[in-house]
Amino acid sequence: MKLLYEMNILSDYINHDFAPLDAKDAVSSAQDFFIDLNFSHFPVIENGIFIGNVSAEDVDGFDFSKNLNEYKYTFETFFTRTTSVLLDVLDDFAKNESNVIPVLDEQNNYVGYYELEDVIRVFNETPFLRELGGVIIVEKEINKYSFSQITQIVEGNNGKLLGAFISNIDAEKVQVTVKLGEGGMNDIIQTFRRYEYEIISEHQEDEHLKTLKERSDYLDKYLNI
Repeated sequence: MKLLYEMNILSDYINHDFAPLDAKDAVSSAQDFFIDLNFSHFPVIENGIFIGNVSAEDVDGFDFSKNLNEYKYTFETFFTRTTSVLLDVLDDFAKNESNVIPVLDEQNNYVGYYELEDVIRVFNETPFLRELGGVIIVEKEINKYSFSQITQIVEGNNGKLLGAFISNIDAEKVQVTVKLGEGGMNDIIQTFRRYEYEIISEHQEDEHLKTLKERSDYLDKYLNI
């Protein structure tokens, strides 16, 4: 799912407070690192290249007299990109049950890491969740829709677009969930129909938005474990 809104790029929140662990580091050093810091995982590099994430739980069971490179087979290789939008990063956190996600650029260079607490804070402050408004789901043939057209339809009817994301897609059609500021809903719906969008649903609080809120609540609970 792709979410579009004013704060869709998270690069300002890439963290550099702690350098990645090195595969040559002693296990004992990594154990001390996780004792001092409440991270579930942390990225590991080898010769400056990201090779995976080691978990605090695994490190606790390693032989303290060895080096991390002897346990590379336990490393988890999840990461996100500098270009990833907020919803993608939230999905990365949830799928990998981690409170740290390493960030790589398009050339696979290690850039830094996101912390779950920071990303949840950004998510909860977005207009998509915070602002009151209505939600509609529109559907159109995949080769005929565009986000620029959706924006034009909303703003051409004096509406305020708070967010939009692809909530379903197949080989022929795409569904887009659109959150609108209050007012002008009927005119916007009629214009969508004139542009050959089918109105799949129209709710003040749509199930897709509820799912996003539930995902945020889950991550909040995970953060506090």
